[in-house]
Amino acid sequence: MTLLNTLQQHFGFSSLRPGQQAVIERIMAGKSAAAIFPTGSGKSLCYQLPAVLLPHLTLVISPLLALMQDQLAFLARMNISAASIDSTQSFEESRNVMQGVREGRIKVLMISVERLKNERFRQFIGQVPISLLVVDEAHCISEWGHNFRPDYLKLPSYCQLLQIPQVLLLTATATPKVIADMQNKFALPPSNVVLTGFYRANLHLSVLPVTEPEKVDTLIAQVRLNPSAPTIVYVTLQHTAEQVAEQLMAAGLQARAYHAGMEQDQRRQLQQAFMKGQEPCIVATIAFGMGVDKSDIRRVIHFDLPKSIENYSQEIGRAGRDGQASHCILLGNLAGQNVLENFVYGDTPEPEAIQALLNELPGQDGHWEVMPIRLANHCNIRVLPLRTLLVYLELNGVIEPLYSYYGDYRFKFIASPEDIIRRFNPERQAFLKAVFHGSPKAKTWCQVDFEAIWHTASGERKRVINALDYLHEQGLIVLESKQMIEVYQVLAPTLDKATEAQRLHQLFQQKEHNEIHRLEQMIQFFESEQCLSQRLASYFGDHHAPKQCGHCSVCAGQVAQLPKPATPALPNTAQLQQWSQSLQAQHPSPLSLHTVSCFLCGISTPLLNQLKAKKQPGFAALEQHSFSEIYSALEKARA
Repeated sequence: MTLLNTLQQHFGFSSLRPGQQAVIERIMAGKSAAAIFPTGSGKSLCYQLPAVLLPHLTLVISPLLALMQDQLAFLARMNISAASIDSTQSFEESRNVMQGVREGRIKVLMISVERLKNERFRQFIGQVPISLLVVDEAHCISEWGHNFRPDYLKLPSYCQLLQIPQVLLLTATATPKVIADMQNKFALPPSNVVLTGFYRANLHLSVLPVTEPEKVDTLIAQVRLNPSAPTIVYVTLQHTAEQVAEQLMAAGLQARAYHAGMEQDQRRQLQQAFMKGQEPCIVATIAFGMGVDKSDIRRVIHFDLPKSIENYSQEIGRAGRDGQASHCILLGNLAGQNVLENFVYGDTPEPEAIQALLNELPGQDGHWEVMPIRLANHCNIRVLPLRTLLVYLELNGVIEPLYSYYGDYRFKFIASPEDIIRRFNPERQAFLKAVFHGSPKAKTWCQVDFEAIWHTASGERKRVINALDYLHEQGLIVLESKQMIEVYQVLAPTLDKATEAQRLHQLFQQKEHNEIHRLEQMIQFFESEQCLSQRLASYFGDHHAPKQCGHCSVCAGQVAQLPKPATPALPNTAQLQQWSQSLQAQHPSPLSLHTVSCFLCGISTPLLNQLKAKKQPGFAALEQHSFSEIYSALEKARA
């Protein structure tokens, strides 16, 4: 069956969009490729169409459950057999998916990158022939990108481990530097990278300079111009989403808040109502939008500054996917600049925290077992920076990842132990008896004791897990695993830890500098005297956009100067000391200036979470001030 016949039969399209054909032809010719298309330009079809024609499974790495669910719903409508394995599923659901994959009935399997760290999953997928690995949001693999995720760095090695012959990288927000990084990591020749233009003629970009007190009235006026137009209003913080939605409703406009703090069912119902046109205006944090493929969004309004040009591009890319005129409006001032910068500072571990991490390394050549959440809490480093630190140690030849496993397995019987054992031959009966005997039962669950099983039946861990997995898949037991443990080989047991801590801290400071520079670039973009559409396109390496689009605020003669609010004076020394002492009273050891600064800025850290800092007076009291300003004031207060 030809490409166009398959396209017509399964998707109902008579032709491919620019860029899609070039990518799909490379995939069908047995090559790897990258599709760098703007949001809403049909990147997903670049793997969905080949998946129908390729002989084996297409494995898709997707960063968000919402993205998976949206794409699975689309594939179901196209009569293409696709599924995901994710944490929301019951054991029957995941068992049925695995059986469908094993039998070749499922053509597309979607997972998160973290799923590949699961030894049970790797054992399963390693037995399945795979034609194509698809990496969605592939910019996550690059430290130069705006959404770096360290686990993505392991994808090239997973690709080799699973013997996957081809890779397709998909992203909408890759700068030339990020594209080069992606090419290098997956050994892609430039000819296999397809970049379509980022310019979209139907998007009208506007920057409206407004002071903070004017923002709500300006927003109300904008929404009132067309109250029924499908609209997303983006804000930075959850409580801002609630407040702004209430203010719009108080003005007689229909609006609802959406953020990650809401119940999952509530979020799902709200998203469905928006998709059906029952809720015209959603006031949301960036938790809303990924996986929302609504073609007729007429307005995207940024009530607060986005986190970066990449985020801005991704968010406005949700407007006007039907090709009709749509308006992307930023209500701009610099009041939220410090909040965005403070998020960056919160991800930089203190030198003492990095030293504490290095002190956990075994003192001699051997294996180092890491439970990330426990280690993050112990060292007072957020989980994402902790993962980044581990990657830095890998790149410096200090450690080498070996494997991951769940430290804790437990199961409960669906069928009786006697009935299960009767199903097998005598040798396997003896082994299962040893497994059951070595798994003491509490009220309902049996805790697997691998050491006891080893002593009883010389049962290797892998064989025990395979046996329990089989029983789970047959519906004879329910098997649960938790407490992911990552095992590393220590390659430098005599490491100079003080020097390494300093090196790592400098890397984070450079990363911090890059992120702050990214924010500065964004401010410069919004205040640009150059056509906004042209400047946005050139940021992503597209130099074919018109010099003047004729439909942005700059082309209309309205160059923006974002108002800078008068910074309120910092509280006096006595107030700073009072807040600091109140927090210090919760902890036996002296708290660092960095920790207290995070507390006053409203930045969560593992230590502050342990101290229940959000309930203490002073938490986030100075979130409108810069981190460095607060740090200096605390230094003086302690002097």
